[in-house]
Amino acid sequence: MNKHVVAVLSLLMMSFNALAVDRTTTGELIIDPPTLMALGFAWHIEGDDNRNAQVSITYRRSGETNWSRGLDLMRLQNEETFLRGSLDYTSPNMFAGSLFDLKENTEYEVRLQIQDPDGVSGDAIKTVAVRTRAEPMPSADGRIFHAYPPGFKGPRQEPAFSGLLEAYYMASLGGDWSRASPPRVHAGDIIKVHAGVYLSKHDHYSHEINSGFTTCCGTPWDGTYYLTQDGTAERPIAIIAAGDGEVVFDGDGNTVLFNLMGAQYHHFEGITFRNTDTAIEAGMKEIAGAKGIAVKHCRFENIGVAVHSDWAGSSGFYIADNDMLGREDLNSVFTWFAVEPWVSRPDFTTRGKMKSFYAVSIYGQGHVIAYNRVRGFHDGIDHATYGMPDGYPNTPRDRLPVAIDIYNNDVSVVHDNCFEADGSVRNVRVMRNRCFNAPLGAMSPQPILGGPAYFIRNVVYNAWWGPVKVHGEPSGVYYLNNTYIGEFRQLTPMSNVHLRNNLILGQGTTQRVFSLETFTNYSSSDYNGFRPNPETKEAFAWSSPPFEKPRDFYPMRRTDPKAAIALTQRVFPTLQSYSQATGQDRHSLLVDYDIFVAAPMPDFSDPTRVVAVDSLDLRLREGSAVIDAGIVLPNVTDGFRGSAPDLGAYEFGAPLPHYGPRSR
Repeated sequence: MNKHVVAVLSLLMMSFNALAVDRTTTGELIIDPPTLMALGFAWHIEGDDNRNAQVSITYRRSGETNWSRGLDLMRLQNEETFLRGSLDYTSPNMFAGSLFDLKENTEYEVRLQIQDPDGVSGDAIKTVAVRTRAEPMPSADGRIFHAYPPGFKGPRQEPAFSGLLEAYYMASLGGDWSRASPPRVHAGDIIKVHAGVYLSKHDHYSHEINSGFTTCCGTPWDGTYYLTQDGTAERPIAIIAAGDGEVVFDGDGNTVLFNLMGAQYHHFEGITFRNTDTAIEAGMKEIAGAKGIAVKHCRFENIGVAVHSDWAGSSGFYIADNDMLGREDLNSVFTWFAVEPWVSRPDFTTRGKMKSFYAVSIYGQGHVIAYNRVRGFHDGIDHATYGMPDGYPNTPRDRLPVAIDIYNNDVSVVHDNCFEADGSVRNVRVMRNRCFNAPLGAMSPQPILGGPAYFIRNVVYNAWWGPVKVHGEPSGVYYLNNTYIGEFRQLTPMSNVHLRNNLILGQGTTQRVFSLETFTNYSSSDYNGFRPNPETKEAFAWSSPPFEKPRDFYPMRRTDPKAAIALTQRVFPTLQSYSQATGQDRHSLLVDYDIFVAAPMPDFSDPTRVVAVDSLDLRLREGSAVIDAGIVLPNVTDGFRGSAPDLGAYEFGAPLPHYGPRSR
């Protein structure tokens, strides 16, 4: 009898433990740094081993009555990201996600609700008030200083100074006296820089600006402007064009033009930066860096890098409406990487050398990079490839790369990628960008550490490798309503990836139009439009663990460099056979290039050919089968026309997005 009771109690205890594991226990809700148009959240949990919990999110402007719905938060559940020698990251047990296209400087009421058929312990509903960020502006009541170029002879507005550094510091001393003068400016001050060329001959000894033997500007021998004062978010130190003509800071071929690694909250507007390897250096990994740098309506030309920081503490950058022109040939698509069809060209050794690295590469949190035009670089706009977050797994919250927006940028003629979300952790929004003439994978999540990262309504054309470059085992990626000309393929598997409402058209550079490799059988794809390459017998592939396993990360890859990743390889000749075997893309369509108003398949008979962004029209042709063929995605397809959302980046009949700089 006693044995029977013990057995029953043991069974009951086992059942209770199983129930407790599947039951969700809620933990801390984290609000990521707000940006101008987005809010991000992360809600830690325990339990839910069977992955059947979900978190809905609704929102409204404070004071309004009606609620709007956002995309459900993404479920993260200990997905692994591994790259030998660089990465070994495991996602937390949590939900995370974003709201997009909100109004700037506006308070929102946001309600998150978790539901689990197995039960919820703790708070099942969280309601918070969060304000989006305002666009950075110079202070309305700051002191104003006027800087004039060397040799200026006309009337001056007072207080007037010769060169930028004489206004910024108490004097304009160069050479070995360049550090001697204390700063003049403080938070809220505005330096209006008047028209002319500010050129430091960095191989000359520079001294007082008005002395007889100087060249200009009071910089040290390297010709770099070292700015070291601190503004605040509300009262930045502003360096702006005075409005009387073009203001040019010329680096004379130096290494760094502006060094802001010791400065906080500086604001540049209406300036031309030229003739330097790095125009704005704002941070170095594990050394020092800046917060709150704003660069607006500026022009960069003949440069190697426009803006750089890979200091983990960088936050709140706003880089918008700039025109960035690198040193690469704009009349030819080329790549540095020794792959066909470029490596066999007789001019590869010479033309494969990089003249410009990236336009923008920054690490950190709360950054906004929007409405820029970028041409002639190795990469366009990047979240800096950094490696593991500082102090992982106990990364300080202000050192976690989260809440980053990259939207409405226009990037063309790059060696490698137009956009990289590499090394970021969650709530990264890459939206409404245009990418032309990028040979080696236009959009890169290599890797995302947990996610989510959102790629939404982007357009890619004339990208030889294809629209994506997946490397480093990223986890937590959404591809939603993109128009991708080129095959979807990967270098490494990814986890927890989801595709909806995309157009993916083969262009003949590889057999498979869609080849997804994933460690997780909860990755998903549906409501897409595919154009397989004609006569291929391998149109689709879906490689994952055996379907009876929810996931498998194959530990041998960590210890044995030669260990093959043991995904079950599944290759199919048709969309129908692929859908029947995998359960994926059951509502997806076959399409061809005639769905567009005027956009033929890219011609790679000459792989160096540049396609002008205004030479074709990727809007949907009236009557196309992809119109009304999508699925409703809250906060993504809101305002769709017709009976359902359309596939691809452009809703039929809706105005096109604005790409590149807006007028001032």
